[in-house]
Amino acid sequence: MSGRPYMVGIAGPSCSGKSLIARRLKAVYAERRPVVLSLDAYYHDLSGLKPETRERRNFDSPEAIELDLLQSQLEALARGDAIEHPRYDFATHTRLEVGERVVPGDLVVVEGLFSLYWEPIRQMFDTRVFVSVSNDITLFRRITRDLRERGRTKEAVIRQYEETVRPMAARYIFPTREFAHVVVNGEDPVEATVERIIAHMGRVANPGSRNAEIQNPSCEVF
Repeated sequence: MSGRPYMVGIAGPSCSGKSLIARRLKAVYAERRPVVLSLDAYYHDLSGLKPETRERRNFDSPEAIELDLLQSQLEALARGDAIEHPRYDFATHTRLEVGERVVPGDLVVVEGLFSLYWEPIRQMFDTRVFVSVSNDITLFRRITRDLRERGRTKEAVIRQYEETVRPMAARYIFPTREFAHVVVNGEDPVEATVERIIAHMGRVANPGSRNAEIQNPSCEVF
């Protein structure tokens, strides 16, 4: 590795395919000891609130994220330092007491709704990706995921989507597309999408190095 880890930020609406793309990048660069962080882990711990109050919180606003912790941990990873990555229980909206020790390799991939929202965060990324997808697809995927992984009911998922997910995406998430170096379609095969991202990264053999293409990228839309 030359210098700090190469850092990639992936933003986009709910269930657009951000985590799938991040995992695929991790697999491609497996020999570089890559790290993938999800912004979902940085939701505020709501253990001090009653369960019914937690359910009414808006989790689709940037204020739902503990920004200070996120920023400090990304800065630590950029320096090559290990962090105690938080773990979040989506069924109870609480943070688990024991985190996960994360040691950065040559590549750090950060994925989440607001990855490109805050300027200090997005300026850390050498490659910034926005994943675009239709509302119908995101709702279908969200119902499937939340029923399977987060202990939700279909009615609750649809209600939350209409009340906060869709309007907050229009307000906070879709505008961050303008900050992306690469805009991809979340309905495309993940292999093809990742190839396009790697192409933007310059197809460098060492993700820890930089080149002019990455330092001064133009936005590429696929």
